[in-house]
Amino acid sequence: MTLGGLVVLVIGARLLVDSSTEIARAFGISEAVIGLTIVAVGTSLPELATSVIAAIRKQTEIAVGNIVGSNIFNIFGILGVTALISPIPADPRFASVDMPWVAAAAIGLTVLAFILGGLPRIAGAVLLAAYAGYVALI
Repeated sequence: MTLGGLVVLVIGARLLVDSSTEIARAFGISEAVIGLTIVAVGTSLPELATSVIAAIRKQTEIAVGNIVGSNIFNIFGILGVTALISPIPADPRFASVDMPWVAAAAIGLTVLAFILGGLPRIAGAVLLAAYAGYVALI
């Protein structure tokens, strides 16, 4: 069942990303918005599913560890290996505009977690609203 679920999850994520990307391009949505929304959701589905199940089962450490570990591995491992093989071109806007947003979100999340001793539902809603606001700005 686990293997079957994994196969279906991978196929579903791939179909979601490919189909959604084609639809977004047909509507003239920029590649940056596609990457920050559709591709991000599609590549994060396994972590999201695991984290949601862990949170439902009150295993919050697994949920947080899964998200943080996945993001760290994706940034340093996957992106690092990819850049070693072939340089990755990036719009300078990402360094000047997007990276401060990322840094602010990371700092804000850390401060929120320390002050509140965790992240209540309202913090989750605020974080989702901040993400929606950021996507709307770009």
